[in-house]
Amino acid sequence: MQSIQNRRRFLTSLTAAGAAGLVGRSTPSWAEPPPETATVRLPVFYKISDCQLPEYIATELLRAEGFTDIQFVASGTGPDSPDWLAHGELDFDWPFLPAAIRSIDSGAPIKVLAGMHSGCLELIADKSIRSVLQLKGRRVGIDITNGTPHELLIIMAAYVGLDPFNDIHWVANPDLSPLELLAQGKIDAFLGIPPLPQEARGRKLGHVILNTSIDHPWSQYYCCMLTSTADYVNRYPVATKRVLRALLKAVDLCVSDPERVARLAVERGFASRYDYALQAMRDVRYDAWRDYDAEDSMRFYALRMQETGITKASPQKIIAAGTDWSFLNEIKRELKT
Repeated sequence: MQSIQNRRRFLTSLTAAGAAGLVGRSTPSWAEPPPETATVRLPVFYKISDCQLPEYIATELLRAEGFTDIQFVASGTGPDSPDWLAHGELDFDWPFLPAAIRSIDSGAPIKVLAGMHSGCLELIADKSIRSVLQLKGRRVGIDITNGTPHELLIIMAAYVGLDPFNDIHWVANPDLSPLELLAQGKIDAFLGIPPLPQEARGRKLGHVILNTSIDHPWSQYYCCMLTSTADYVNRYPVATKRVLRALLKAVDLCVSDPERVARLAVERGFASRYDYALQAMRDVRYDAWRDYDAEDSMRFYALRMQETGITKASPQKIIAAGTDWSFLNEIKRELKT
């Protein structure tokens, strides 16, 4: 068992000098009790998802909040991190919102705590395609069936009146990235997560027909939200608040100093290229957490997913069963946002 756990974890530790370089004079909030546990487990996807870079460079901020055992989990039971969270192999996740809603609908004991950012997704298509409606009859690449990009594209297609289950030819290939499939002419479009949109622009492949940073209604809602297990939230409320505070400060760093975040991400092996990581920092709406309504985002996506048959529970039931905004509200008051 121990060997399996060791293979699933990548334990990150940094020098004191490196910590000082990121957090400066940041110290824990001494007015509140220390965290009930010094351990926190987070997912990591090496060089795959640049929109999660705040999580990967938040180690110093988490240490300043009292965490000494910070674990980055690289694999678990199931194809994606929401599955690992549902199986209790993570304490926190940074999933796309539809993935969290699907887990709640299936009865997973999790709690969505806050929106982290919006606008990290871009729909890249062949030059002959100009809109989502023109995906009818075309080949759309996905990594796995019923994965997050697949579900999001189902929602987007249904929103403009397509029948996503019959109008689109889905091409699943876990061995090749959608960008490579587009380059080889094997698909006509795909929904890209950073750094794929940045790489597509660098290679002059396809063009953007939908950008969730700027195109309504997607730009008005969170795409990724911090989620925890109900057990962690209930047993360790102080630790939960401190994790959220550290990660929101890391999100703020993406706005105030994107160059530093991109550089650290590359130096620590979490991003492949500085230019792509920096562009992702500037493209993704990391400023949204102070202004967007987290519950409104839950309601929007839960309704879309119920309408398309991905989930069965009503938005009200999803929100009641799987959210807790108390920690976010406390932090917003503290930070005077």
